[in-house]
Amino acid sequence: MEDLYGRRIDYLRVSVTDRCNLRCIYCMPPEGVKPKEHNDIIRFEEILVAAEVALELGINRFRLTGGEPLVRKGIIPFIGALSMLPGIEDVSLTTNGILLSQMAGQLKEAGIRRINISLDTMNQKTYRELTRGGDLRAVWEGIEKALEIGFDPVKINIVALRGINDEEWVDFARLTMDKPLHIRFIELMPIGAGWQMARENYASCRQVRGVIERELGELTPVIDVEGNGPAEYQRLPGAVGTIGFIHAVSEHFCGSCNRLRLTADGKLRPCLFDRREIDLKGAIRRGAGGEELQRLFRKAVQLKAANYQMAARAGKGGRSMVQIGG
Repeated sequence: MEDLYGRRIDYLRVSVTDRCNLRCIYCMPPEGVKPKEHNDIIRFEEILVAAEVALELGINRFRLTGGEPLVRKGIIPFIGALSMLPGIEDVSLTTNGILLSQMAGQLKEAGIRRINISLDTMNQKTYRELTRGGDLRAVWEGIEKALEIGFDPVKINIVALRGINDEEWVDFARLTMDKPLHIRFIELMPIGAGWQMARENYASCRQVRGVIERELGELTPVIDVEGNGPAEYQRLPGAVGTIGFIHAVSEHFCGSCNRLRLTADGKLRPCLFDRREIDLKGAIRRGAGGEELQRLFRKAVQLKAANYQMAARAGKGGRSMVQIGG
């Protein structure tokens, strides 16, 4: 499929749950976000129906997100079933890492080969504050387990937060010197609770890169890191890993966007910043056939804007990141 601007759409991000075992301050408000009722969440068998339709339309790469995907009961057998669908090229996972050390072996056996782990700080006190109570040690155990059993690549996602983790940017970069990690800095996106933080804590990837290069030397481009996303990868002299930058705000990547999103309550969404949604779950539950479901996918593709600035106003005040799918 191609959208109105000639972009080929071959990637679907699937939020399997709106529940999370952390409460990150830029993801949700202090009071949390009320989760959907059980029947409102798309069932695994319904996701498989959607995936089969997507495959027929040329979408062959899938990333599972949340909330936190590993908290959903039955996630391992579901991944196994998804990975076995004819035509699947890639099934990857984004996790906060809290449960990863316990589940890494099962995930790999089920078909996950690539994994992204969200980690914004290496300071236990800061981690507890950012996540409202999370255990940093559990995440590090997950990262070590992922490397030990051979996930490749293992990517660490860091939201760059001025005044919160800026003194750790160089420390994160140093991890790539002797570990095959792909450290990725992501600009704080103005979604949900992120709107309130953006004015005080936003930092551009250009600023992050400047800090790293002043301390550790010039970065050089890398082009052989596997992935479906918009990261620009660089390498420090002599490093075994890489440093990635995702310019989500300062230099948006809409021109090369190849994705749709499926929310945990079964809505197809053309863009993270766009509040327009198509009820795919509802169509599946009323028994819609493959032709109608294909039409809904094509409609979502045609709704994609040229760039998210056209849809950003619709994003303000809308659903939080945990409700959309990170």
